[in-house]
Amino acid sequence: MSWQPEESYAELENKLKEYYPRVDTKRLREAFDFARKAHEGQLRKDGTPFITHPVAAAMICAEMGLDEDSAVACLLHDTIEDTDATYEQIEHLFGTQVADLVEAVTKLTRVVYTSKEEEQMENLRKMLMAMAKDIRVILIKIADRLHNMRTMNYQSEDKQREKALETMEIYAPIAHRLGMQRVKWELEDLSLLYLDPIGYREITSQLEKRMPVLERFMEVNKQRMIDRLASAGIKGEVTCRIKHIYSIYRKMYSQNKELSEVLDLCAFRVIVDTIPDCYNVLGQIHDLFKPLPGKFKDYISTPKPNMYQSIHTTVIGSEGIPFEVQIRTYEMHHTAEYGVAAHWKYKQGISGPAGEEKFAWIRSLLEAQQESDAQDFVHELKIDMFADEVFVFTPKGDVINLPAGATPIDFAYSIHSEIGNHMTGAKVNGRIVTFDHALQNGDVVEVSTSSSSKGPARDWIAIAKSSQARSKIKQWFKREKRDENIARGKPVFENEMRHAGMSPAVLNDADFLQGVLKKLAVTSMDDVYAAIGYGGMAASRVVRRIHDEYSRLSKADKLEKQVEKLGQPQAVKEHSINGILVENLDNCLIKFARCCTPVPGDPVVGYITKGFGVSIHRTECLNYRSSIAKDGEDMRWISVRWAGTGGELYQASLSVNAVQHKNLIMDIATALSAAKVKITSLSVRELTGGGSVAFITVEVKDTAELTSAINRLALIKGVTEVRRTGT
Repeated sequence: MSWQPEESYAELENKLKEYYPRVDTKRLREAFDFARKAHEGQLRKDGTPFITHPVAAAMICAEMGLDEDSAVACLLHDTIEDTDATYEQIEHLFGTQVADLVEAVTKLTRVVYTSKEEEQMENLRKMLMAMAKDIRVILIKIADRLHNMRTMNYQSEDKQREKALETMEIYAPIAHRLGMQRVKWELEDLSLLYLDPIGYREITSQLEKRMPVLERFMEVNKQRMIDRLASAGIKGEVTCRIKHIYSIYRKMYSQNKELSEVLDLCAFRVIVDTIPDCYNVLGQIHDLFKPLPGKFKDYISTPKPNMYQSIHTTVIGSEGIPFEVQIRTYEMHHTAEYGVAAHWKYKQGISGPAGEEKFAWIRSLLEAQQESDAQDFVHELKIDMFADEVFVFTPKGDVINLPAGATPIDFAYSIHSEIGNHMTGAKVNGRIVTFDHALQNGDVVEVSTSSSSKGPARDWIAIAKSSQARSKIKQWFKREKRDENIARGKPVFENEMRHAGMSPAVLNDADFLQGVLKKLAVTSMDDVYAAIGYGGMAASRVVRRIHDEYSRLSKADKLEKQVEKLGQPQAVKEHSINGILVENLDNCLIKFARCCTPVPGDPVVGYITKGFGVSIHRTECLNYRSSIAKDGEDMRWISVRWAGTGGELYQASLSVNAVQHKNLIMDIATALSAAKVKITSLSVRELTGGGSVAFITVEVKDTAELTSAINRLALIKGVTEVRRTGT
């Protein structure tokens, strides 16, 4: 059936009237007409007029309960980017707030990147900044992404996988952090459809076959709950559902089970009027069914940071099948479905400190990224924003949420920077503990401070688990110890330069130095030394930037001299061998070093071996660094570069450090399977001091695919570090 614009607009208007009876329908209609005219002639991949997309996204905003300005802005959200419409036009016709929202949503997609880490960091940073300024920006963007995922079947397979991975890694976790469970589930399920279509269809087809049995099971137990609540005089509503596809998928692959072995496929929900009714219902449910020990969570007394409140308990029915029951009030249910969209200040007039507390975590993440480079920021953000959390208490009973594995250092800095900077000791549950003690749910933490404290120790940066704490420690060293940082950082930098086979004298060229400083976003080498000294920059990355810039200029200069010598422009002949271009050598044997396993995208260098051709190493390789420090050895290293590949696979070796847990191998296999990365070897070794280390060899096309795999491994519960071997 063809799309009917008037019918779709009428549905949008009616949906908005449910929440806002006084909605300005004239203004809404004008926005629709403006967007339709602006996008006239533009078509989507499915052949429908482009205006279908903003209308559908605006309907999602309306379903969230967002306000009139949000719906108007969503109708217009692509006009500045994709049409001749301007900010000034939108401001004149629809007001400054709408124009600001449209411009902010547009800016989320306008940027050019030089690396995958930079792309992820910039996307996340801009989203956080937008959220901190006006939470509606990210809600409109989530609505935009949700509709795009619903219509992703018309895109190419590569685009489907790219957008699905981005949605799974960024948009679904943000929806979760904002408490929008309904949106999160749909984004995850739609992403899984394109990331692992075989697994998705296998689960859905098996569920369809089992649905008659599951429906009977749910109906019987639902009626038993209804009857019990009625006999106890409790007014409430009982619903049941099959758990969403991605939740089942994770359980199957993490526990290596078939669908027939996953017993808790069904979830029940009881919604009542008051909090006392919730606890009364809990007693009735535990009397009616046998509760499973250790499967009870009270998020009413201790809400999650994203405002989620509910009681969760897992019980066993008469058939011996376990199932989960969630108990909450109607208000809690609305919050659980729509998260921040149900409680935001623009709808309910929340303002001042009480309203801003909900978004304090956004500001803390923004503060953290100020002291991080791209790779560190993306890694730390995923830990802070997307990983499991622990809930601990102050001596006064206030709840503090921290990343899993957090220490008293993280606790102290979450209270206030000065508490952390002057901390001298800590107690957990009345017992003195070390600074690296891992906090557990329910711990009562007390911090001792002293005005005579000399400040944090440098090793606290490695001990702290939250980017907020690490950022504040780095800021202290940056502010208080600049001269010391310069003195500490300069020899580290110079030593790294020697390891890379470069002389610090290359920086004597003023033009070259200015180019390097511009790339590093600093004004002088003292800034670089200071940043290395307090931990804000990694010396290896600084030197790599210098090496890349020097190599680029050297090659340009060499080519220019060759052209001058020949008297006219001529192409320099180079021959590719196994995807590698070797300077001044043809038809030589090429092999890839096992010590550092380079893949396309890595900066590489060649070593002329005795009788075995040229061995290709990464410039970060420890063997390369140690070899060029020896007299005479540096002459055997030659310039090489990637010539581009035709889809060949290259081996890369990784090590994964994790706290000890029995499902580590399965979790790793699941993560890499979802990333469509082939594993050629995988082994796990238990460490003497506790914990485990996994050694993995994978096959990838390039560094982008490898980075995606590393990012997935870093998200595994209990994983503390993922790194490539040989550096």
